[in-house]
Amino acid sequence: QLQASGGGLVQPGGSLRLSCSGSGFTLDYRTVGWFRQAPGKEREWVACISSSRGRTSYADSVKGRFTISNASAKNTVHLQMNNLKPEDTAVYLCAADRSFGGNCVGPDFGSWGRGTQVTVSS
Repeated sequence: QLQASGGGLVQPGGSLRLSCSGSGFTLDYRTVGWFRQAPGKEREWVACISSSRGRTSYADSVKGRFTISNASAKNTVHLQMNNLKPEDTAVYLCAADRSFGGNCVGPDFGSWGRGTQVTVSS
């Protein structure tokens, strides 16, 4: 099972670091993605890191502000979010590819974790 954590309330321009951890689930060697869903809006893909952790990709809306990376802790992936904007407010969820060894081109995100709320407001 996956668990997203690290959300909270932050002022515009602030930063947060989200974590996606696997419990009884091997996150390592799988492609991992971050998504977000704001009230009344469809789920939006945010970022992806390949199973080798060597390649990343980002939605245009977050490029240059967010960084997805492998954590030093085993079985964990981070999403560092800087220069946050009110439009980044959403529930953030992480997902993992059903298979090992894939990349960010057409992953099959079959395992989803509970989300964490991020609110950007002054």
